Amino acid sequence: MRVMVFVKATEDSETGPPPTEEMTAMFEAMGKFNEELVNAGIMVDGDGLKPTSHAKRIAFSGPDRKVIDGPFPNPNELVAGYWIWNVKDMDEAVSWAKRCPNPMPGPSELEIRPFYEIADFGEAVTPEIAAHEQKLRDKLSKE
Repeated sequence: MRVMVFVKATEDSETGPPPTEEMTAMFEAMGKFNEELVNAGIMVDGDGLKPTSHAKRIAFSGPDRKVIDGPFPNPNELVAGYWIWNVKDMDEAVSWAKRCPNPMPGPSELEIRPFYEIADFGEAVTPEIAAHEQKLRDKLSKE
């Protein structure tokens, strides 16, 4: 089962505080945790994201597109980083997440969301669509 683990943003992550000894210690602890994830075969990918002051959103309304420049409000609803994990079930994902060092200087949250798998869509996915999806995944795995 693949899951995406979101590191929720905070006021601190959105302002991009300068590095401090506390932040250095946090990065070291997170590096060790990431190494454990990799060594256990759990971590597929992961990274931190710049504050939304560097971001853009694209709003869709029918054929129209509107570009919205960051920063965006409500930091607790934003994402500051992510991991993609390959776990046996949600319980294993929660177990790993509980071992994670606090990813922010103050209070913070992780959110775990499972990916859809092709089988989740049942009969809506024809054999042709499934074959096309597999071809794309195979191509991605070679890059």
